[in-house]
Amino acid sequence: MKNLLLLLVPLSSLAQTKDYPIQPVSFTQVHVTDNFWQPKMNINATVTIPYILEMCKQHGRIDNFLAAAGKRENKVCSEFTFDDTDVYKWIEGASYALQVAPNKELEKYLDSLIAIIGAAQEPDGYLYTFRTIKPAKPHEWIGDKRWVKDSILSHELYNAGHLYEAAYAHYNATGKKTLLNIALKNADLLCKDFGWGKLEIYPGHQIVEIGLAKLYRITKQQKYLDLAKFFLDVRGPNGEAYNQANKKVVDQTEAVGHAVRAAYMYSGMADIAALTGDTAYLKAIDAIWQDVVTKKLYITGGIGATNNGEAFGDAFYLPNMSAYAETCAAIANVYWNNRMFLLHGDAKYIDVLERTLYNGLLSGMSLNGTKFFYPNPLASVGQHDRSGWFSCACCISNMTRFLPSVPGYVYAQNKNELYVNLFMSNSSTITLSAGKVQLTQTTNYPWEGQINLQVNVAKPTTFALHIRIPGWAEGNPVPGNLYTEGEQPNAVTIAINGKPVPLKMIKGYAVLQRSWQKGDKIAVELPMQPQHIYANQQVKADEGRFVLQYGPVVYCLEGWDNKDSLVQNIVVEKSAPMKISYANNLLNGINTITMPGSGTKRQLNSTELITSQQQVTAIPYYAWDNRGPGEMEVWIPYTQSASRPQPAPTIAYTSKVTASIRSRSIMAVHDQLEPVDSKDNTVPYFHWWPKKNTTEWVQYDFDGEHTISACKVYWFDDGPWGGCRIPAKWTLYYKTKDGQWLPVKNTTEYEIAKDKYNSVTFEAVATSALKLEVQLPVEYATGIHEWIVDPPTP
Repeated sequence: MKNLLLLLVPLSSLAQTKDYPIQPVSFTQVHVTDNFWQPKMNINATVTIPYILEMCKQHGRIDNFLAAAGKRENKVCSEFTFDDTDVYKWIEGASYALQVAPNKELEKYLDSLIAIIGAAQEPDGYLYTFRTIKPAKPHEWIGDKRWVKDSILSHELYNAGHLYEAAYAHYNATGKKTLLNIALKNADLLCKDFGWGKLEIYPGHQIVEIGLAKLYRITKQQKYLDLAKFFLDVRGPNGEAYNQANKKVVDQTEAVGHAVRAAYMYSGMADIAALTGDTAYLKAIDAIWQDVVTKKLYITGGIGATNNGEAFGDAFYLPNMSAYAETCAAIANVYWNNRMFLLHGDAKYIDVLERTLYNGLLSGMSLNGTKFFYPNPLASVGQHDRSGWFSCACCISNMTRFLPSVPGYVYAQNKNELYVNLFMSNSSTITLSAGKVQLTQTTNYPWEGQINLQVNVAKPTTFALHIRIPGWAEGNPVPGNLYTEGEQPNAVTIAINGKPVPLKMIKGYAVLQRSWQKGDKIAVELPMQPQHIYANQQVKADEGRFVLQYGPVVYCLEGWDNKDSLVQNIVVEKSAPMKISYANNLLNGINTITMPGSGTKRQLNSTELITSQQQVTAIPYYAWDNRGPGEMEVWIPYTQSASRPQPAPTIAYTSKVTASIRSRSIMAVHDQLEPVDSKDNTVPYFHWWPKKNTTEWVQYDFDGEHTISACKVYWFDDGPWGGCRIPAKWTLYYKTKDGQWLPVKNTTEYEIAKDKYNSVTFEAVATSALKLEVQLPVEYATGIHEWIVDPPTP
């Protein structure tokens, strides 16, 4: 190990012979004073980091390391084989926070935690608590030998990747080699065990490739770079699309499978392409990127449309209510797009990065820093709510490691070219080939479009300043034609020392090449105006709808701000006038958009709708569900057919609904939203998964006594891949006046079939409650789209 450490290069000399032609300006060089981002980073440092550490303690993450070190009983204390990474990601986030604001107490705790991790490491470098603990009952995912199940479920290499990223961050933050020693010892074991002619196994969940590239940058040890490339080249063609092993990586041209794994792999391919000059990798990720941005990207920047495998869907399949758009996938999308920019120097990649950052990523954490989203849907009827913790906590720990690094995406450099990519108030000192440049940025972005830059140089210095002109400011919300803006924005203007200058555009940047003087001032004015965004007509989920966007921020309607706490029933004409207002005391300070619209409501025994005019208020999407769950809609209907009118006051809708399990989705059973078929997950549904072969129930308590004689149920069945099927049996019970539950006397058979309403009629009963009892199939759960109760026919 001592010999290894002699090979470590100084932190000031990380540049390699080959690497990204453009290099990011480290977040440690960018001192943010921004009214938007600085409070969020402060919350992360002072609230979220301590909170997640406490959650890791409460939920067994640290106990796993203690048990592996022999310092407590040999029992695995958490659920998933990748739980070690929550600790590694916390260390990474805490290390980044130390670089922004030194904290002796935090640093001391890191030292003690790293010592525990080191004690849990086996003598040859193996570090994987679920195996080292040797519990009485080993986890079924780990396999009987090291590595043998990594391509499937064990996550041993995934854990290693996050260990390496944490070690890189900790070493850069503190200069200490304690965690780096552990990481290098583990990486050396991987180099010994894996490779051509040795274990030819690919990682089931990618990220070790990124971590190995970082170790290579620190040590210049070629073996780490070679192993990273091996883990990519050994993939495919006989594996599964789920983890991108259905083809060799160089033959892949479209995004498939698990979205987080995919974006981590594409990021790793970009790293190896930069470090080795491999043009085949570059050709592949260029094609895949084009596939994503033109066919598979949510307007929020989210990726991964379906919860079936947390995966990309087919081209143009972008459902809203069931959108998965995992927070981890948004973070991975930022990593990938930043790397694509560093390779190509094109602003279009930062356009996608910015869209993701302000919307589908930032939505992943509450404003107070202690509640989180795993999926980030684009519509809700109240079934979605933030949580303080998940048993699979990857998104939570990922957010805390990401937020401190946000300033590192603001600037980049290449010799005498300085790129301004993101807009936030900050000061930075950047060393170009021509000399040091102090750059100060002042702005109230994203609420206002004025960006002021001041250049300070010791002497006149010639360099090119590349200022990104966002695609949204020129009528292009994302590259390609997946989304289009309804209005042509006003022109972007730039002035130097008060004098307007023509825009010389190169790859989406206004390039200002001149001999800069001390105190030069640049004023950029971006056209901040509400924009209607429309989806490509092939995106069926968004027909007859538009999105409101202001600057980089996507807006949504939330029940808290609208009449009767409803938004699914709202229709807004495309020509409706809009008003922007800054609300200082709402959701930590936001711009709201208000406009006239209408709400619709169904009637009993009539197909005609009741329509009423109302004011409609929109808030930034990232800020929704910070006041509690409720209705939310990103894509606003401008046609009546696209809206979902408020349900009619039927017997079912006016009932209180309960079930044998607690679930926010229980309201789906009487929401009067019609599924296309049993597997339709674009409308809400209730389910008992993962239960199977049990007797369950759902119950209506009526608003009074009603006489009923029929009902029908539309079952949720997501076969062949999902976990729900139509039930083995179902039975109805009514409640008597003395509180007994009796079965109805059915006069027709209980239907059991997919893709239709299953009806039953029975002798009329007067009752205040009805219970639907369900026998789940032996190997599956069951779900319900809709349960309708009918009175006797006149």
